[in-house]
Amino acid sequence: MVNYQLSDGVEYRARSHINIYDSPKCDRLATQAAQGRHLLFFDPPQPGRARGHRYKGGRDGIDSLVQGDTTAVMVRLCEDDYPGWLDLRDLELLEVTETVYHPLVLSETQIRDKLSIAITFTREAMHQSNYYLWGGTVGPNYDCSGLMQAAFVAAGIWLPRDAYQQEAFTTSIISVSDVDPGDLVFFGTPEKATHVGLYIGENRYIHSSGKTQGRDGIGIDVLSDDGDAVSRAYYQQLRGYGKVVASYQPS
Repeated sequence: MVNYQLSDGVEYRARSHINIYDSPKCDRLATQAAQGRHLLFFDPPQPGRARGHRYKGGRDGIDSLVQGDTTAVMVRLCEDDYPGWLDLRDLELLEVTETVYHPLVLSETQIRDKLSIAITFTREAMHQSNYYLWGGTVGPNYDCSGLMQAAFVAAGIWLPRDAYQQEAFTTSIISVSDVDPGDLVFFGTPEKATHVGLYIGENRYIHSSGKTQGRDGIGIDVLSDDGDAVSRAYYQQLRGYGKVVASYQPS
């Protein structure tokens, strides 16, 4: 039997970059926790129990929370409320935080003034050797929404993690003439956004796209049927545009 002492309601801080997985098998990335991010442990949903119930145990680490052949624990990242599974071998990369995470409250004007930082971040990321990484939020390799989240974090602005969450979080832009550099561009099916990029002006956007349809990394494409095969493929899936008017506030 393996015992790990984890404390209930205590925030932990990542001492280095950590992978967060989409199942206890830990064989597929869901997201990544960059050095300095905060997280909490909590139980995965069980029948008859409320979702997100935190682990039981005293603040000094009283009860054993992981036993037997369990190889992962479920965590929630504090900055964007994103859940996932942490490999037990990475517990040593965590430390208890001295202070809990408190998000900044930014006005729409403050955010607008910072958008150039997000654009610069994506351009610089594009010029580093990179490839598309599903679940990637830590450079140099990103997925589409991971690049958007990292770019805005560089500007001090938090976005939700996934493309469909980012679409729901932003203010929808009705007229194309109102789209400005720093706005998000969403692609996917009529039912759901599955891809996102950052509008940089002149009918162009920067994004991280995969191998099958995209460029296997970060590149710039045009919003037109007159572009190359990659641009055309995404343009046919265009859903709309969103303006970031706030920094995400955890629930």
